[in-house]
Amino acid sequence: MDVKNKDLWVFIETKEDGSAKNVGIELLSPGRRLADEQGGALCALVIGEQVQSAIDDANAHGADKIYVIEGSEYKNYTTDAYTNAVVYAIEKFGPTTMLFGATPNGRDLGPHVACRLKTGLTADCTSLGIDEESGNIAWTRPAFGGNLMATILCPDHRPQMGTIRPGVFKKGEETEPHADLIRVDFHVSSSQIRTEILEVIRAAAAEIVDLEGAEIIVSGGRGVGGPDGFKPLEELAHVLGATVGASRAAVDSGWISHSHQVGQTGKTVGPKLYIACGISGAIQHVAGMSGSDCIVAINKDPEANIFSVADYGIVGDLFEVVPKMTEEIRKLRNV
Repeated sequence: MDVKNKDLWVFIETKEDGSAKNVGIELLSPGRRLADEQGGALCALVIGEQVQSAIDDANAHGADKIYVIEGSEYKNYTTDAYTNAVVYAIEKFGPTTMLFGATPNGRDLGPHVACRLKTGLTADCTSLGIDEESGNIAWTRPAFGGNLMATILCPDHRPQMGTIRPGVFKKGEETEPHADLIRVDFHVSSSQIRTEILEVIRAAAAEIVDLEGAEIIVSGGRGVGGPDGFKPLEELAHVLGATVGASRAAVDSGWISHSHQVGQTGKTVGPKLYIACGISGAIQHVAGMSGSDCIVAINKDPEANIFSVADYGIVGDLFEVVPKMTEEIRKLRNV
């Protein structure tokens, strides 16, 4: 594809009500830095039905240009409608870089767009930078089962594209809105959409775990010893107003559902406070929570790797330490 400018685009995924999902707004933050280093504009691509809320959100978080494709066919995500719309916009305006959130929809959309444009796509990135030698985007992601981090370049094809995990970056501060609004008239007929959404079934409320939006997370690993080992963690989470997380080891053992999993194969999180209880600190888990503002680790093993990333470490039995923490916080909060 012919590149027409040095602009960097961020796909702003929308909800059914036309508001923006967090990940797109989060990506405007690294997008600003990368766009400036590339010498181009930071652009948001908003697709959906009645998306003024998403437009306003992107405008308030630093976008220089906002491309908007609206239509009733975009109310619910479908691969065909969204792929055709994104490919049309990219071919028409020619950005050099495109960022997608690694949500279920983003993970479906990104590869379809990349295939149509005959370019590469780096999936599930956890870090973004600029390669000093070539000037290409340096996409970093876990590889070989999460045992190492690989940095990937796309030197020969454009646009450079990648999906980035939600929660890796934090929303930037709101700025004075200044974006140019560019409405793109592009519609997809029903005959071009090969799938039909008959019904949207919501998950049971008990299974909805908002790890990515949580400000405090209390997580348990293999050290909790079993399903009952999460009870003291749940009590601590209750007094803190926190969400309960888990490592892959605890999930694979069947002690807690996958919706609680933090890490490479779970959710990437960045809360203000992350309390890791009985978690060894495998690279797969650390990759999903190292962006936390403050990390407190509780582990009996003083050599546990989790202490290398923790701001505060407590060497001790979590079944003694956690109840004492809960008791003291109850006293302070009168819970």
